Amino acid sequence: MGESSRITSRDGLRADARRNRERILVAARAVFAEHGIDAPMATVARWAGVGVATLYRHFPTRDALVRAAFARQTEICGRALAEALADPDPWRGFQRLIETVCELQREERGFPAAFVTVFPDSTAEQARVREQAERDLLTLIRRAQAAGALRADFHPSDLGVALLSHCGLVTALPHDRAASRRLVAFLLQSFRAEAAHQALPPPSTLSLRSLPLAADDSRRPRASRA
Repeated sequence: MGESSRITSRDGLRADARRNRERILVAARAVFAEHGIDAPMATVARWAGVGVATLYRHFPTRDALVRAAFARQTEICGRALAEALADPDPWRGFQRLIETVCELQREERGFPAAFVTVFPDSTAEQARVREQAERDLLTLIRRAQAAGALRADFHPSDLGVALLSHCGLVTALPHDRAASRRLVAFLLQSFRAEAAHQALPPPSTLSLRSLPLAADDSRRPRASRA
């Protein structure tokens, strides 16, 4: 074993272990994009050029692998939610949040499937952060409604339905940015208060827990109270 492979980084991983971990994450994103997030873990290991045992040493569960593979995207979503709450214009914050999430769906083909899949919180801290994100999203929606910008009959589950719709589009047409942008524009226009001309059918039962807006809040800016 070479000297460089024994060097330990700040997170406690040796250089060779770190390289294996990065290869696994790159392979996971590629496999999830190609075969979906239910693809066998052995397939991820094979694409990464490592043994299955090595993969499980780094990521003991599929949940852990999916979370790590899309950690950057989830962190961006969490930061976008915090910035939306901090924006003095609640509609502008709401709009930018949706645009940011949809941009991430376009950017990483495997992310849409991970985005709409519910993974159980493995720790009390993760559950707490996710619950706070759900409350923050509800606060943002209520502020935009109170400002008269977001239609009064908008339900939190409508956001999940809209993002699922966009997910389907980018999955079917991954390279058609124009179609994606147009759909997002249509959705946002339909959410405006002035678009509410007639009653809607009952809302979906889709849970807010399917939205990956829970990031580490230790670095999040604190929004002022409504």
